[in-house]
Amino acid sequence: MSSLKKRSTFFSIPIVKHMLFWLVVYIYFVGTVNMDYYSGYQEAIEHYAIYVLCQIIVGYTCLYILIPRFLAPKKNIQFAISLLLLLAVVFVIFVGLHEYYHIPKYFESSDNSVYESNKIFWKKLLSLRIFLGKSTILLTPTILLVIAKFYKEKQTYLQLNEQKVSTELSALKHQLNPHFLFNTLNNLYALSINKSDEAPEVIAKLSEMLDYMLYGCNEKYVSLNKEIELIENYLALEKVRYDERVVINFHRNVETDVKIAPLILLTFIENAFKHGVSQELKKAYIDIKISVDGKFIQFNITNSIAKNRVPINKEPIGLTNVKKQLKLVYLESYSLDIKEETNSFNVHLKLPIK
Repeated sequence: MSSLKKRSTFFSIPIVKHMLFWLVVYIYFVGTVNMDYYSGYQEAIEHYAIYVLCQIIVGYTCLYILIPRFLAPKKNIQFAISLLLLLAVVFVIFVGLHEYYHIPKYFESSDNSVYESNKIFWKKLLSLRIFLGKSTILLTPTILLVIAKFYKEKQTYLQLNEQKVSTELSALKHQLNPHFLFNTLNNLYALSINKSDEAPEVIAKLSEMLDYMLYGCNEKYVSLNKEIELIENYLALEKVRYDERVVINFHRNVETDVKIAPLILLTFIENAFKHGVSQELKKAYIDIKISVDGKFIQFNITNSIAKNRVPINKEPIGLTNVKKQLKLVYLESYSLDIKEETNSFNVHLKLPIK
């Protein structure tokens, strides 16, 4: 196992990957060669060594000079001109090595004539057809390298983006939890002052909620039924606190358990109590409906608004955070409709089933 891990680490080294890439290119050339055009394998091996050498020059000049300097800043015309000049220079090198070194070395003549390197060199150099053909061969590995580099950068970007989203979600949850705990502990404090017999029940429900919030909702998606249990415990605690001052109607129609992002629904309910019920001097009401409709979770909550409530100049932090959380988790696949009317505050949330 250790040997496999070391081998995997070795082959993940960039320079090793590049050497293997060029080795595969070279083996492909030599392995598919038509020996009718060569005196033997030595000639073919040297011939394609020149090819690969020129391809390496083109490949790394494009990757590390032309693309960063011209293509990345979107200087397309400069890039095209630079690439054409590069191909022209490398084409001269290729034809020069081929005509002045390789061919004379293996040239065989029945009439003892000498290979005319100068004549053939200029003939090939001035041939547009040969230039275009050789340029295509010289550019092919470069295209593969660019695709591989783009894929790697894309994967790195996706990984970094996923880490960023995970970090932001974690931060948002930590902002939500203290807000929730502050309200709940206030409830318990009020009961303790009054020496209420309901205090032990409150502690038990609070313990269940803390256990769920600390250990049960660390995944990106959790059970909707578990979220409903959390909401039921929260509503029971708030009912103890407000007693006859609030009428709570909670309807749920969830026949099959589905997945949902954690703590989102609770945030809207928290907001309804904090900015609706808590400011109502008479009797307030909250209507909550949760249902699974086809491929969507439907959530509706309506709460009364006190006539004498203190106006808020900015959006509550709970709503701001939950909107960020929805955007990070569900992207554009959810719908959220918030309406504030004269006597009520209405929220309709539609989430895709996960």
